[in-house]
Amino acid sequence: MAIQQRRERERAQRHQLIVQAARELAETEGWGAVTTRRLAERIEYSQPVLYSHFAGKGAIVNAVALEGFAELAEATRLARTKATQAAQATAATETTQAPRTAETAQATTATRTTQAPRTAAREGAQHAALLAVARAYAAFARANPALYDAMFTLATDLSFGSMDSPQPLKDAFVELLAVFGPLAGPEGDPETFTEVGWSALHGLVTLDRDGRLRDGDGYQDQRIALLIARLAGDVPK
Repeated sequence: MAIQQRRERERAQRHQLIVQAARELAETEGWGAVTTRRLAERIEYSQPVLYSHFAGKGAIVNAVALEGFAELAEATRLARTKATQAAQATAATETTQAPRTAETAQATTATRTTQAPRTAAREGAQHAALLAVARAYAAFARANPALYDAMFTLATDLSFGSMDSPQPLKDAFVELLAVFGPLAGPEGDPETFTEVGWSALHGLVTLDRDGRLRDGDGYQDQRIALLIARLAGDVPK
């Protein structure tokens, strides 16, 4: 049993070593430089050993993509949680500091002074969380261009948008759904709205990193903020 466990542990370590080597090579030289020969040299194992883990480059790209979705899910989750907590703390402080209603008017203004601020605070927290997630998403793509390519550009046989989708893909979508979904409205479909919002955000990210949009002076952050404002229904008058 001990020998079997050690072999399984060593195999898992080699698997991770191959994936990490592929990521590093792709980020520094591009995916065109990622070959089984280069990887075998980099990890100091023979090509047959590498093939015992992955059938070919496509399988390696899939493994890298899965890592990317897991990391994206974590990055967006942290951004959403942090923004939500900050918005809630701010709302609580403002409520505490707000002037108290006169005693004679309490009966007629109770609903107005409790429900309205709570609704505004909830909407504010949702908007803050969505903007934070969108910015975290863009930052992730900008910091990991080759990884982002593996996730969205390179050919893959990973199943997207289905019950058979790998868990990392589902986890990443769930985080987007958590912030886009509430904006769908009572009669809208949260998943469809999330797909539309995600597509728009992905388009901004892709056009920006491919040099198809203006660069510098915070343009991308302005574009993201504008996109989120429109999705949230904030239309200038």
